[in-house]
Amino acid sequence: MKRRAFLERIGSILAILGLTEAEWLTLGNRYYQALAAPNSRKLALLIGINQYPQSPALAGCLTDVELQRELLIHRFGFVASDILTLTDEEASREFIEAAILDHLGKQVKADDLVIFHFSGYGSRAKLGNFPETVQNALIPVDENTQTGLFVNYLLEESLLLLLRSLPTDRVTAVLDTSYYTKSTLQPSGLRFRARPEPSTAKLALQELELLKHLQMQNSVVNNAMVLKATSQPEQPAGELFFSGFSAGLFTYALTQYLWEATPATTIQIFLSQVSSSMYKLGSEQQPGLLTEKKYPHSALITDYFPIESSEGEGVVRATDEDGKTAQLWLGGLPAHVWQYYSVGSRFNLPTGEQLILKSRNGLTAKAQMSSQDLSKSLQVGQLVQEAVRVLPRNINLTVALDSGLERIERVDATSAFASITRMVNIASAEQGANYVFGKLQNIPSRYGLFSLGGELILNTAGEVGEAVKVAVQRLTPKLSTLLAAKLWRLTENEGSSRLAVKASLEIISKISPRVIMQRQTWRSRSGETTTNKAFTTPGTAIPTVPVGSRMQYWVENLSDRPIYLMLVGLNNTRSAFGSAAPEVIAFYPWQMSPAADVSETKPHLQEIVIPPGQTLKFPQNDNTAGWMLPTRALFCEHQLILGTFPFTETLAALGIAKYPTADQQPIGPLVNALEVAQALLQDLHNASKVKAEMNVTATDSYVLDVNNWASMNFSFQVV
Repeated sequence: MKRRAFLERIGSILAILGLTEAEWLTLGNRYYQALAAPNSRKLALLIGINQYPQSPALAGCLTDVELQRELLIHRFGFVASDILTLTDEEASREFIEAAILDHLGKQVKADDLVIFHFSGYGSRAKLGNFPETVQNALIPVDENTQTGLFVNYLLEESLLLLLRSLPTDRVTAVLDTSYYTKSTLQPSGLRFRARPEPSTAKLALQELELLKHLQMQNSVVNNAMVLKATSQPEQPAGELFFSGFSAGLFTYALTQYLWEATPATTIQIFLSQVSSSMYKLGSEQQPGLLTEKKYPHSALITDYFPIESSEGEGVVRATDEDGKTAQLWLGGLPAHVWQYYSVGSRFNLPTGEQLILKSRNGLTAKAQMSSQDLSKSLQVGQLVQEAVRVLPRNINLTVALDSGLERIERVDATSAFASITRMVNIASAEQGANYVFGKLQNIPSRYGLFSLGGELILNTAGEVGEAVKVAVQRLTPKLSTLLAAKLWRLTENEGSSRLAVKASLEIISKISPRVIMQRQTWRSRSGETTTNKAFTTPGTAIPTVPVGSRMQYWVENLSDRPIYLMLVGLNNTRSAFGSAAPEVIAFYPWQMSPAADVSETKPHLQEIVIPPGQTLKFPQNDNTAGWMLPTRALFCEHQLILGTFPFTETLAALGIAKYPTADQQPIGPLVNALEVAQALLQDLHNASKVKAEMNVTATDSYVLDVNNWASMNFSFQVV
């Protein structure tokens, strides 16, 4: 690239950023002074494009940039002036390439850390005179040339060559985009970040020249790690509307996990948790990892993400003049939890003081100090940690009506769902939803329930010619099951729990048990660091287990109190078309009386208690250990919930259902899932000792104290 052209590009960037040449030189002097310092630096280039002049607008890309920026500054110790952001009209192909060359290329030295992020559309591009050669490409804001004969795409290969030419081994790129559009357009609640490959337009000559120049230079000096939103070409990257904002599923899951992560976390665990988070939000996309380093999954996240400060769920962004009221950024709370986070929830400050949530808007919230001590005041930049979670009791399943339904169909569906009291709310996909009700493609008048990612929930499709109201009534039992899963997912708090526990899931073997996953609460009073594990197969982020395996959990009580245990979950059967049929399961802690009559139909349930410092393995029968997995492909999602008080309400709900004696297995189907899920939340609410101190109505809310419960998710694929 000629220097004159390069300077012209930088001048354009400066104009858009509102910087004069003198200001840039002053800034540059500060940069070069920093370069002379012995300490390594941290530089970032963050790009997000919502408004495309020639493509449908996206909604979450600017939020992605904000999510990354807040994380880099407050969790990773980046200096704000070392983070360059290009958004919307700033993010042209020339500006992006120039920013890489100047902001990164001219400043980076050995041992510096570099973060590159892109959120926007992706596609495939033909390479000039070689139309049979097509490559992945990022779409900048100036996607097409004025003639329409060429596209201004930035090739993924060019981007990687630019990043790999930087003289440091600590380069990480995050690409929240995808390159292939979906072949079938089933009803969906997500907006996908992929555009069709242009039928006639070819790649701009300037981009081809850059690629050729980079290939000829052969200046690869590092093995940059690239985290991609999808691991398979056919997987589209989605963005979702949450509570007051939109964001990329991948970026939100990635940044949320890193707010709470410990330095001992491996890339393998990181990807597994990110994939699990996206699945719970309704998408089957799995993150991908691109690197030439050996054994990348065993590397620690600190090799790529410089975790410096103590973990938290958010940060104090600003304070009022009195120093008692704060504006919080809370990007560290799980997305499925944050949507129901209620006024009255509390956060701990490093000083030991507490903040009380007063209101929230998007990812920001207003909170007030609980202490009236005038000598105490808030400081911008203080991390906050979850102390008390307040959730409303009237949580329903939210179903969106597919836009492809006709007006009369939408009217009938709205009326039918309204008759399912205290279970379903109707909302548009743009308002946020859990599932979509719509028609199967190419089959007239056949209705079904779909995940937000567009996957048909198996056994929810009716007969041809079925009336809408009949379809909704038929779906009622399934909706009850899905609502139950939504409720117990709200208990997840592995990152914020103060109850010290460690749990492992292993395959039982005659030779030696094999640990598949291991989870540990991170803020236990013991101060131990997490040793979380997850074993995955190549190309996947979710741990895999062979069909027919015999499984067993180990739970270690690291606290100084007895803890009680419960397990619930979903087994999702995969069909040939990738659909899922959720089957609810639970752990039944019963004890059979020796004198029990064989005709007895009600199990004798008992509390499972783990004394302080002790370890329990379950399920454990007299003759066999563990439980046998089915001999068919499944996606299993288990929620292991532990508390300091007995699960009295939960056991009572489990005991209501009638089970034949022959079916009394340690882990089996759950027929009254919604009642059990509500009982679980009530038990955790009963265990909280802070209710009397809070101005929260118990009849309207669940109040959950992080000192008294731990809830960990175990998700794995049976293959």
